[in-house]
Amino acid sequence: MNFDQRIDRIGTHSVKWDMMEQIYGVPADEGIPMWVADMDFAAPDCIQNAVQKMRDHGVYGYYGDDAAYRAAICWWMDTRHGWTVDPAAIFTTHGLVNGTAMCVDTFTQPGDGVVLTTPVYHAFAKVIKANNRRVIECDLTNTDGLYEMDFDAWDAQMDGSARMFILCSPHNPGGRVWTRAELEGVADFCRRHDLILVSDEIHHDLVYPGQSHTPMALIDGVADRLVMMTATTKTFNIAGSHAGNVIIPDPVLRQKFADRMMGLGLSPNSFGLFMAEAAYSPEGAAWVDALMDYLDGNRKLWDAGVNAIPGLTSMPLEATYLAWVDFSGTGMSREEFTARVEKQARIAVNHGTTFGSGGKNFLRFNLATPRALVVEAVERLQAAFSDLQ
Repeated sequence: MNFDQRIDRIGTHSVKWDMMEQIYGVPADEGIPMWVADMDFAAPDCIQNAVQKMRDHGVYGYYGDDAAYRAAICWWMDTRHGWTVDPAAIFTTHGLVNGTAMCVDTFTQPGDGVVLTTPVYHAFAKVIKANNRRVIECDLTNTDGLYEMDFDAWDAQMDGSARMFILCSPHNPGGRVWTRAELEGVADFCRRHDLILVSDEIHHDLVYPGQSHTPMALIDGVADRLVMMTATTKTFNIAGSHAGNVIIPDPVLRQKFADRMMGLGLSPNSFGLFMAEAAYSPEGAAWVDALMDYLDGNRKLWDAGVNAIPGLTSMPLEATYLAWVDFSGTGMSREEFTARVEKQARIAVNHGTTFGSGGKNFLRFNLATPRALVVEAVERLQAAFSDLQ
């Protein structure tokens, strides 16, 4: 668990490193990629050993008998989140973007509205639009530097055309861990407007000390309309395995989803299943605990350095490793502050506008990298904005 180790990812088909120059004009040999949400850390030994065991066997045939895989998911959700999962409720999709698209495809019709609490993870809007549904942006309120939900304002936006609400919990890019009261408010909102509630909880293991994530499945009165989405991929840095879980408590919704999966001929990749089973273990849990301690150090260093730059504010992270930095205090245009970050500091970042309404003055920075790179990124930003100090 040496998170300080620098692992060279250049030339490994890493989208984060090898596409940085093409997309942002930041050369990989001198740039710091802080955009794509994967980590620059090696996966834990328990996963490495599972992959090595597959390699040693040498036969990569069809996967069968997934009882142990399902049991590992149930064990993890029970021990880490206090959530009892029915093994029969678990579907494995080709990652959670695919899981989101499957939910939109299965539970809505072309032209239907899908509610997003913006700014929010950009892939949601992409798959909604690609499926010929409409994005309904319900803006989060930035109150003293933290996002909050404004249900009264959202109620006023509803015109009866919405059929689904996609919740990002914990929130990406704002890093909020929603309180139980806020989640109960989401459940009430979905009942009032008769919405299917899809809760993407891919970041649920990446929660900092002092915070406690509540799975939406533990909120009363929502099971008949709830779809839970979880994955090992963000937690253990195995996004390339493209394995996500859609967990559906209600038997009617479950059967509808199963029928659509069958109709599209979808089945999971065996590598992802073996890796997930190995990850959801006591060894995996110990690695996550060490990871979060390290990321907590990165977070504190980042916030201290970035918030010392006049005009920049890093939203306090309660979860995730994705820092959401507000540049509005600089008085600069989006083009100017982005150019300073990418051209002067040579840091590739996600642009706030891609996250929907409310994101235009923000950039998102990935802190899941060796601390030395976080230190260097802070120093480069301080130099790029030195005229403000």
